[in-house]
Amino acid sequence: MQQLAADATRTALAGIDPPERLALATSYIRKNAAKYSLIDPEKMQVNVDNAQSDPNQFTVTIQYDAENLPIWNLMTGLPLPDTIITRASTIRLGGI
Repeated sequence: MQQLAADATRTALAGIDPPERLALATSYIRKNAAKYSLIDPEKMQVNVDNAQSDPNQFTVTIQYDAENLPIWNLMTGLPLPDTIITRASTIRLGGI
């Protein structure tokens, strides 16, 4: 998930504005997520926003609904993380 977020962020950097960055990030994830085992691209939500701490940066956030992964049935009785996995990657918009 983190690798997908990072790669989608680098791809989205080519976008001129936030809607184009979202389209690029979403397209990248739809085309590449299935290459990772156990990841279903249809269960992902993608968001692109300007970073709150610096307007010269933007963040791609991926939320994945992992509810159907087999681990939830294999590890009954043990504390497990939330079934929604969230990962984000931030990149600078050019310059220093």
